[in-house]
This record gives sequence, structure tokens and C-alpha cells, in this order.
Amino acid sequence: MENSKDEAENDEQPFELKPLRSLAPMFPIPLGYDVETQSTDPMLVFVTPFRPCSSSGSGRPKTSQASFVHPLPKSPIPLKATPISVAIPMPQNEDESLDEDYDPFCEQKKPASQKTAKRTQQAGDSNAANIKRRSIRRTLNKELAFCPSSSSDPSESVEAIMMMFDSLRRRILQLDEKEDASRRADLKAGTLMMQNGLRINSLKSIGPVPGVEIGDIFFFRIEMCIVGLHAPAMAGIDYISAKHVGKDETLAVSIISSGGYENDDDGTDVLVYTGQGGNSRHKEKHDQKLERGNLALMNSMKKRNQIRVVRSAQDPFCNSGKIYIYDGLYRIEDSWMDKAKNGFSVFKYKLRREPGQPDGISVWKMTEKWKENPSTRDKAILLDLSSKIENLPVCLVNDVDDETGPSYFNYVTGVDYSRPLSKMKPLQCCKCPSVCLPGDTNCSCVQQNGGDLSYGSTGLLVKHIPMVYECSSNCQCSQNCRNRVTQKGVRLNFEVFWTGDCGWGVRSWDPIRAGTFICEYAGTVIDETNMNMDDEEDEYTFRTSWPSGKVLRWNLGAELLEACANVTTESFKKLPIIISAKSSGNVARFLNHSCSPNLLWQPVQYDHGDDRYPHIMFFAMKHIPPMTKLTYDYGIRGAPPGIKGEFPNACKLKPCLCGSSNCRGSF
Repeated sequence: MENSKDEAENDEQPFELKPLRSLAPMFPIPLGYDVETQSTDPMLVFVTPFRPCSSSGSGRPKTSQASFVHPLPKSPIPLKATPISVAIPMPQNEDESLDEDYDPFCEQKKPASQKTAKRTQQAGDSNAANIKRRSIRRTLNKELAFCPSSSSDPSESVEAIMMMFDSLRRRILQLDEKEDASRRADLKAGTLMMQNGLRINSLKSIGPVPGVEIGDIFFFRIEMCIVGLHAPAMAGIDYISAKHVGKDETLAVSIISSGGYENDDDGTDVLVYTGQGGNSRHKEKHDQKLERGNLALMNSMKKRNQIRVVRSAQDPFCNSGKIYIYDGLYRIEDSWMDKAKNGFSVFKYKLRREPGQPDGISVWKMTEKWKENPSTRDKAILLDLSSKIENLPVCLVNDVDDETGPSYFNYVTGVDYSRPLSKMKPLQCCKCPSVCLPGDTNCSCVQQNGGDLSYGSTGLLVKHIPMVYECSSNCQCSQNCRNRVTQKGVRLNFEVFWTGDCGWGVRSWDPIRAGTFICEYAGTVIDETNMNMDDEEDEYTFRTSWPSGKVLRWNLGAELLEACANVTTESFKKLPIIISAKSSGNVARFLNHSCSPNLLWQPVQYDHGDDRYPHIMFFAMKHIPPMTKLTYDYGIRGAPPGIKGEFPNACKLKPCLCGSSNCRGSF
């Protein structure tokens, strides 16, 4: 799973300070505009919030509960492109402003030979790449100017802005990799979004943030900035200054506990938090002072105001990576001075979690215990539904009633085609000596995927496209090639659980990052003309459907860097494939429907070349916390794609129980 490896920072600065013009790709501007690259503006704190795009096609903005309407400029006046050094400034006094909790991101370093080979291959293409980048820049602001909103649900606004950010970040990283450029794609994406008003909840407030739920996870601090959960890009204490409170004092609004200081965070309801300052790596250490964030925390203890707490956990897929978990609202009940291990005095604050809130960090601690020993999972019916066929056990659980388990089926991990693979069209193969490299014009797999590898360096899907072509068994590249993701099977700890009203469902014990491969829809490929569609057959059958508006919007951030949106409903082929998992299948047969899903299905080819019958692979659309039900949109059910008029075996519409604010009522 791609973690923060590709955006590693050095010991002195979080990223290289360059004006926005020097970053590629850069937000384009409409014709007739100039760009000022020098600015003395302060850090962007109060800027135009983001409103998610509507699938209705309306071009007029509407007010949402989590945003405010401020249209982007449309007159031919200069636009200010504030340098990153101004938008997210480096702290002036590191021992006071620098947050030592902010560890370097986890990075996978490329072998030197691969880097050299990559630069050699791409030297001749640099001019063409630069021309392409310049052409991309010209239309982005037009795309932004017509981004409407139809949602009054703050959660949907937060979800939309997060999906846009990560889509933009993945695409920037993909483009940067082709030129071996700077890898801090998260800060590039975040800064560009904030400077173009694509953020929400920009006004600091005490208490909950509209649309941010307890248990939500973040892989970058900049994500918390753009949704308004925690404004500082570096500091661990966020507070409201005196001019906002209206009195001669400051109050803390949120803190991040991520291990840089000597915090006591083993408990799930009590946190002992260490103040900031005095622990700089580049200046002489000293006692902490009662100022800035420390003073704000002391004032908050006296005022008893609520403070948002973000905790951290190690990314299970990256040893040096962190995941940030919003753990809810706390209050400070005590404070004292203590001696740190370095001998200097530090402030300690004891915070207690407000009662009656949903579980946050406690879910993580619980699932970590289950992963170490699945037998500790209470209410487990079967410890491994797959009978060791999957890479990891699939637990079967019912903590609702007395239901004993699903009807019998044969657990398989692949698809059984109606004819042997040897009789099907072969897939073209590459001759890469080691691994496929981004932008390699000599790699047939890269070219078959439109000139880009579909996955990031650690396996995240960059964009949802009509077809992904992975390397086949006939390719000369090694099994470590990044273009071999789904064919390696499941890498997550799943449990199949009884939902009650919606039957059996699937959730993961692991945190799942947007773009992560989930599983394949395994089963038997059947002919629609010979289907005997009883209720049970229909319940465990996959049919392709047109992508929903939400699925199409998953590419929105990436499309902002293109001359025009190139993935639409019309881009996707009508696939005749139908897969039955009634008698044989895997965890995918238990994935529930939702009109607001967290998964999408992606056609993938790796063992044959008949694009009518690809593998159906599921990927995460968003960051998914542990123990969250995994769902995808079944689509509007009826005649299979491409069949017009009455169809004798068309399945009946079923009532939808997803509970989404966008629920269609049936599927």
C-alpha cells in the first residue's frame, strides 16, 4: 500500500521552498490572466471553501452547510500564485513553532540503477513533456470555475474534497515520477487546492467540525488542513488567537499526538499530552515556556472548552509511516510541570475524552489484537472462511443474533471462464529487463495503458479508467514490478459479518487507503441468455453497470490537470461479462450495495487479451477506517448492458437499505 514514502522530507525542512511557478504540474489559468510569483501575503487561513461537484450538470453554485459561496475570479485581472514558502511557511523559531511530532514520511527509495535508467530513457522526451505540461496549465481554472454543489450534507462535502485532494496528489506523483522530480506530491496538491479556494471549514471553531466523523483517518497532515480539522501544517497545537476569541487570551481547538514528545497515550479515554517547544533538533534545548500553544492549552483548562484530539498509529503497510485518527472531543482536567528525559522542564496536560462518543482509537487497539491472534475475536463463528486459500484468514463473525453462517459455497480466488485461457486472445507482453518504469516509451505495457503505469510505486490505483493492463506471465519483468498488483491477491485482513437487515457483509481489520486494491469478484463466468435467475442466483451475481456520478468524480482531482476531462460514462465499454458466485466465490460475494459506496470496480487484464471478459477488481475510493462496511454501487439493475427492450431474465429491482442521503430507494 502506498504510504507517505513518496513524499519524504529531510531533517531540516518539510519540503524544498520553491515558488509555485517552479512546481510541475501547476494549476493552469485562463487566457488573459497573469501570474504573480512573488507575494508577501500571510499564510492562507481564510479562503474560499470547497463545494463538491454535482452530477446534475447544473453550473450554478448552491450553499451547503459546510461551505460558503465565493466564486473564483472571472475577470481578466492578475491571479496571485503565492509561493509555497508563504502558503505554508517554515517556522521562524523552530523550538517554538516546529512540531517535533511531525516525522518524515515513509519513502521507498528506488535502486540507483533504476533511477539512472529512467533518466536515460526520458532525456529525449523532456521537451515533449514540458510542452504537455504547458498545455495542461491553460484550462484548469475553467474547470474549477464551474464546479457546482448540490449537497447539503457536510459529510459528503468532506468526502468530496478528500477524494479530490488524493486524486490530484496521485496524479501529480505519477507525473513527477516520469521526470524523477520532487516527491512531496501531498504538499503540492494541498497548496494548490488551498490557493484556489478548494477547502472547507476554513474558519477555526471550538468543537466538532462539520462533516468530519470520529474515527476518520488521514495519511497526510495537509488533509486535515483542507477539511478544517487541524489548521497548522506542522505544529501539534492549533488555537484561536485573541482577536478571534474577542478577549485577551487564546484557546486551544485541536491537538495532534503522534509520538514526537513523551506523551502517555496508551489509554483510550485519557491522554497525557506534552506541551510544545524546547526540543528543537537545531537549537539549544531549554525549558518550555508558557506561551503560544502551551498558553492556549492552559487557558482551555480554565475555560473547560472542548478540544479535538487526533491520535496516530503506525501504518501497518509502512514501517516508518503514520496514520492520523480523529479520536473525538476531550477536555483538559489537569496540568503540571515535569522533567523530560533530556532534563528540561515540560508542560503536561491531562485530557479526558468526552463520554457518549463513538469509538475512535479504541477500534484500532482492538483490531490490532485480533490481527495478532484471530482467536481473540469474540463472536467468531469460523476463524478462516477461506480455509487458508487466501493470503490472510477471513474471519466469519455474528455479533447480532443467532444466524450461524451463509449457505455452502466453494471458496475460490479467481474466475472460471467458459473456455480455456489458451483459446483466448493473448495479452501483449513487455520486454523490460527488471521492472516497468514510468514513462518508458519502450515498454509495451506502459504504452497499452496510455503512456502511464496505472499504479503508484506501492500499488495505489491512480485513476479509474476503462481498462487496466497489468503485466502478464509472458512479460520479462520481475514479480516485483509495480504493474503487478491485483494478480498477487488479497493483502488485507477481512471479516465477513452478519449485518442483520442486509445479510452478510464485509469489513477489514486494517485501515485502507484510497486507491488500495481490495479483492477480485471471483466466481464462474456465465452466459446471460442461459441464466436461471432465482433470488439466490441474483443475490450472488455481478453485472457491469454504468459508473455512477460519484465513481466518475473519483478522477476529478486528476482531471483538473488535464486539458479536458477524458473519463466519462461514454468512455467505458459495454462489457457482457456476468459472474456468478452462487456456488463458488470469495469475500466479494458478500460486498453490500450502497448508493454512496466506498469501493469502485475496475476492469483489469493480466492473463488474456479478450477485453469483453476482464477480471473485475475492487479498489477503495476513499480512506476507510478499520471495521467499516465495504460497499459498492450495484447500479440500476435490469437488463444486462447492451440489451435494449424487454429481457426475459432481467432481475427485479430490490429495495435499498443503504441509508445514504443519496439513496435511490432501489437497485
